[in-house]
This record gives sequence, structure tokens and C-alpha cells, in this order.
Amino acid sequence: MSLLEVIALHAADAQRAEEGGADRVELLGTMDEDGLSPEPVTVAKVRRVTSIQIRPMVRLRGGFRTDGGEVTRLKGLISAYLDEGADGVVLGFLNGHAGIDLEVCNELVADGGFAWTFHRAIDNCLDFDDAWQDLATLPRLDQVLTAGSARGVVHGLDELLARARSHPGIARIIMAGGGLKPEHVPWLVRAGVRAFHIGSPARPGGSFKAYVDPGLVRTWRELIDEQTAAVRGTG
Repeated sequence: MSLLEVIALHAADAQRAEEGGADRVELLGTMDEDGLSPEPVTVAKVRRVTSIQIRPMVRLRGGFRTDGGEVTRLKGLISAYLDEGADGVVLGFLNGHAGIDLEVCNELVADGGFAWTFHRAIDNCLDFDDAWQDLATLPRLDQVLTAGSARGVVHGLDELLARARSHPGIARIIMAGGGLKPEHVPWLVRAGVRAFHIGSPARPGGSFKAYVDPGLVRTWRELIDEQTAAVRGTG
């Protein structure tokens, strides 16, 4: 079973993503700083018009660092998102040594039973091997959004493929995204990756000024399903 996640900025985006066959939306308030948190009311609006999964971004400023005072605000946001119908959240923070900030991440997800995604902060880690080992210790983490490189999938594809091939458990939680192109999908599927994330490719002209287009989402849905079925048929 493959998963397709689409970035949504509002309810209309989410509705169109669902129409195109998306399984989930990553809900952002703005694309500034590569994506910041939405207001809880936006989650409520999306929940009223869609039945697919919603995971809002938990990130209030640029970069991947935070502090104790902000953690309290972030925990409040997570609680509000879940109250408004979110199925989980997207978050990820690094420490001063460019490694996973296990203390902050554990504190943010300690309460509740929700699943969550660690976002592309991992692509900015100094040591990928250490980062993946640290992620394995975090509770209820079921997806890691990664391009394999801070510069995107074009530069990180080899890392993604090697990482997925090295360990089936890692392959199961990789969600490939960050400049993902259609030609990357067959390689990733053959390596065991089953989750994919798109933002600008779901919009006319690749512009976030345009709404999500159901037809573009559908082309990705069909591509992923076809490739997954082909691999299953030869397995």
C-alpha cells in the first residue's frame, strides 16, 4: 500500500488533493521559511471538507532549532490541532551539534497517542547514520520526510536508495519529498519506499500561488500505484 501526501495551505487545497487521490495533506499556514504552522482554525476548516488524514506543521520560525519557552507554545499548538481533528503532526528539531534534538522531540510527542512525521530537518543533520539511529528511539514516529540531501532529491537520491535498501524498517518509514520528480519514483519504489510527498508538482506551473490541481495529483497517484503494482508483480 502506497501513500501520497500533498502540501495544503487551506481547505480548498485539501479538498482538491483528496479529489485527486491523495491520502493525506501536510497542512501549512504559509510557505515562508519552507513551511510554518497553520492556525488551529485552519485545521478545523480542512477537517470539515475532507475525510483524508491531516498532519499540520509544528514550526513557528525558520531553521530547525527551538528553546524551552517555545516548546510550551508548540505543545499547545499540537493539542489544539488534535482537538480540531488533525490525525497527527509534522515536526523536527535539531540540537546545536546538527543532530536530532531528542529532548525537545520527546517532550513534544510525550502526551497522547498520535502518530507523527519527522520533517526534512533530518536532511540538515551532520551525520545521517547517527540521525537515523536517534529517530529509531522516538515514540510513535511512523514517517520521516526526507530528500536525502538539504539540496533536494536530485542530489539526495543515491542516499535515499542506499538508506532504504540497507534496512527494510527504514524503507517503510521514509517518505520521499523535496524536489521529487516522476523519474525518481520507480527507483524509490524498487528500493522499498512506499510514501511520497509533493508540494509544487501538485500545482499549475509549480507555483504555490495556485491552488492544488486534482488532475496533477491524480497523475502522481497513478504513477505511484502503477510502480508499486509492478514491483509487487515481480516480487
